[in-house]
Parts: sequence; structure tokens; C-alpha cells
Amino acid sequence: MNKKAFLSVVVFFFAGLMAFAGGEKEKFKVYGNCGMCESRIEKAAENVDGVASADWNKDTKMILVEYDASKVEVKEIHKAIAKAGHDTEMVKAEDETYEGLPGCCKYDRKE
Repeated sequence: MNKKAFLSVVVFFFAGLMAFAGGEKEKFKVYGNCGMCESRIEKAAENVDGVASADWNKDTKMILVEYDASKVEVKEIHKAIAKAGHDTEMVKAEDETYEGLPGCCKYDRKE
């Protein structure tokens, strides 16, 4: 491999590391029941600008979100999930939105 090609590889490698280094991870509770909930919750989180990935576990009701803290605050992710009809530990979904969920997705709500 010649010097230019090697330096290019090194530069791209470190640029990738720098981009990833700015990422944050947050884990929090999101209420839901089933696979449809999982799809809706993850999609709502991932559609927020700055969110790289979201993985919700229906057994633990916990979501792991990877995001760029320079682009989005965690509360905005909570709001997006609540807008989709799912309460989080920080934001409650509107009653009307919750009522529009399919029957299997209606989780027990805290008062």
C-alpha cells in the first residue's frame, strides 16, 4: 500500500472515531406491550433528528437510545415517543392518542 492510500485510510478511520465519540447513550422506561408497540416506539425515537438508534425491550419496558447530544436533548426523544401514544418516565402521552392505540397496545397507565 502506498503512503497516500495508507494516510487516507488512517484519516477516515479517525474521522469515524471522532464522529462516534460525540454519541451519547440513554436508557429509560417506555410503557407498551407487544411487537407493534416496539415498532412504534423505536420508529418514533429514530425519527428524531440526531437519534442514531433505538432498541426497546418489551419485557423490561426499557429503551436504549443512541443519539448526538449536540443535535437533540433527551426530553425531545421522550416527547416524540409520547406523541406516538406511549408514556415514558418523563412525558405522558395525550389521552386521545393513547385511546387510538390498538387494543393489544393499551398498557396499564399510571395515574
